[in-house]
Amino acid sequence: MKHIGGEIKKGGRSTFDRIMSDPKRRVKFEKGYEKFLVSEFLIEAMEEMEISVRKLAQETGISTTMIQNLRSGKSANVSINTLAPILSALNYRIEFVKNNTNSECA
Repeated sequence: MKHIGGEIKKGGRSTFDRIMSDPKRRVKFEKGYEKFLVSEFLIEAMEEMEISVRKLAQETGISTTMIQNLRSGKSANVSINTLAPILSALNYRIEFVKNNTNSECA
């Protein structure tokens, strides 16, 4: 084991690197990370707008339960029909951007 910059590595690879090299574990991580990003985005945008879950629900017609589930990361799948009015009320929009297939990160 090597101790490098606060990170312990076994065989030269970090735990994260080993997890991400397993396709099944990588997919599971990515799904969880997407939920985390939606959750963090909603929390921050709602705080920025100083809007409560109840007020956002009233403005969008989306249930308070659904909004709270999105904020907490409990909602596994969300439709565009649900997300679009929430984003609109928070002064955001959905934008589709094509990935750069020539990127070395892909």
